[in-house]
Order: sequence, then structure tokens, then C-alpha cells
Amino acid sequence: MGYTKESIVNTAVAILDDQGLPGLTMRRLASTLGVQQSALYWHFESKQMLLAAMAEEILRRGREPAGDGDWHLVVTARAEALRNALLAYRDGAELVSTVYAFGLGADQPHHRFADLIASAGVAEADADVAATVLLQFVLGFTFSEQQHLHASSAGAIDAISPPQDPTSRPPEPHPFHAGVALILDGVRARLRESIRPSR
Repeated sequence: MGYTKESIVNTAVAILDDQGLPGLTMRRLASTLGVQQSALYWHFESKQMLLAAMAEEILRRGREPAGDGDWHLVVTARAEALRNALLAYRDGAELVSTVYAFGLGADQPHHRFADLIASAGVAEADADVAATVLLQFVLGFTFSEQQHLHASSAGAIDAISPPQDPTSRPPEPHPFHAGVALILDGVRARLRESIRPSR
């Protein structure tokens, strides 16, 4: 079977989705591709570099939300799209957050958040901090969601309770959406403070 850098990444992502991060070994990847394990290192000098390429591929496959509308609506849509991209693959949040934390890549969401927030008039340093907080929230929240799903499917914990009848009480915002809104409320408050005329 022929293989390229792209086919290695695609096969690795498929193994990740099927086996999770613990099951993604270079030996299993090489066996699936029908090559010697050493051959993989012609394209990736280490497993860390492969993981970085996989994280970038998962982010690339995510749906691109519309870029129009008020800045906070666009940021909210991008945060939701990122969460969905991570949830689309088993251990997707853990993979991307690890690559990002190690400085190996997967930093495009941070730059996009920072640029959007800065476009509202927020100081560059504050926009960078806000983007960091928002990205860490999305990664951490989604990682927790995936861990809960894995534990539920394995029978280690009770499954998530089904939603209550919506006619019984007003619907509440999902904690993820509420969390993003709180972060952006803080950004807007900082923005209002920065443009408030001095006495």
C-alpha cells in the first residue's frame, strides 16, 4: 500500500477515532498502513510531530462559521464550531489541547479569537488574554465532556440524564454557551471601561 504524509495523518486520525489516544501507537499505525514502523519517521521525526499534524487536520476539518455579524456573535460561533470539531473525534479535545499546551501547533483558534476581539477596539494585550481564557475554556469544557461520554459508555458512571420536558420550565442555556457568554461579557465590560470618558 502506498503512503504519503497526508495518508499517514488521515489513517492516524481514523485510529484515534476508533481506539482513542492510548490505542494510537506508531506500531499500530505502521501495521495499518502496511509499512515498517521506521518508515513513518521519514515523514514525521517523532510521534509528537505526528500528533501536531493530526491536531491541525482535525481543526481543518471543522465547519467554518459565517464571518459576518457583531464581533461577539462571530466569536461565539467560532467557539461553538471549535467545540463541535473536537467532539467529532474520540479524544479530539485531549489531542488538540496537548498539542497547543506543548507549543507544537493548533494555535490558529487562539489567533482568530484574539483578532476578532481586538477588532472590537480591545487593547491587543487584553485581546490576547481574553483569547487565551476563551480557548482554554473551550478545550477544557470539551475535554470534560468527552471524558464523561467515555465513562458513561463504559458503564463507569451513570449516563447523562435526558433533558426535562421543556414545558415544565423555561429552557436554560447550555453551560458551554453560558460560559462563553460570561467570558465575552467580561470583554465587553473591559471595552466599556476603556472608552468611558475621564472626569
